[in-house]
Amino acid sequence: MVRLQKYLAEAGVASRRAGEQMIVAGRVAVNGETVAALGTRVDPVHDRVAVDGQPVRVKRKLYVALNKPPGLVCSRSDEFERPTIFGLLPKEWGHLHSVGRLDYNSEGLIFLTNDGEFSLRLTHPRYGVRKKYLATVEGKLAEEVLGKFTRGLVYQGDKLKAEKARLVSASQKQSVVELELAQGKYHEVRRLFESQQVTVKRLQRVQIGKIKLGELPQGKWRTLTEPEIKSLMC
Repeated sequence: MVRLQKYLAEAGVASRRAGEQMIVAGRVAVNGETVAALGTRVDPVHDRVAVDGQPVRVKRKLYVALNKPPGLVCSRSDEFERPTIFGLLPKEWGHLHSVGRLDYNSEGLIFLTNDGEFSLRLTHPRYGVRKKYLATVEGKLAEEVLGKFTRGLVYQGDKLKAEKARLVSASQKQSVVELELAQGKYHEVRRLFESQQVTVKRLQRVQIGKIKLGELPQGKWRTLTEPEIKSLMC
């Protein structure tokens, strides 16, 4: 048995909070009877749930790993009509949403799912799921900059911090830096470098939790295995 608002969220009807509002408004029925109590529980297998008279069923949960190319947005639609990552997926997966975002120019590993609990686990700061990035920046980066990143710094009124920072390679022309973050703040990697007046030429996310990008070709996707999903949820 699960709470009715959780059932609605898992069916992709609405968030839990919005689902609660639907219940209180008398828009939800269970086995033909209108329900207005937030503590109501339903059996996903045997109970019949409807919203505004339309049957609601929980879709099979999907967990997809995608290697995002640069030049795509992660939202389903874009006000500037730029292409989105959803154009890389089968049309019947239109009910999926991205778990977090990668900005337009960034690339690499991103998950898509229809499981709200999975999304929450990977994006809420309290869980501290680590994400690893490779940043190619202009010029030879000084080691002391990496120390600033791991100690944490305040930039534009926001506390930014990398859990780990390692210089992979460096030349007079460019440097490659590996960063590991746990907070997931808006554009945090780019803003760390921006705070030191360092220009990022390429930014690639290569790992989320224990799941690595590996040999997944750019623009391609694969479904996560059961052990991989469990490793991210534990």
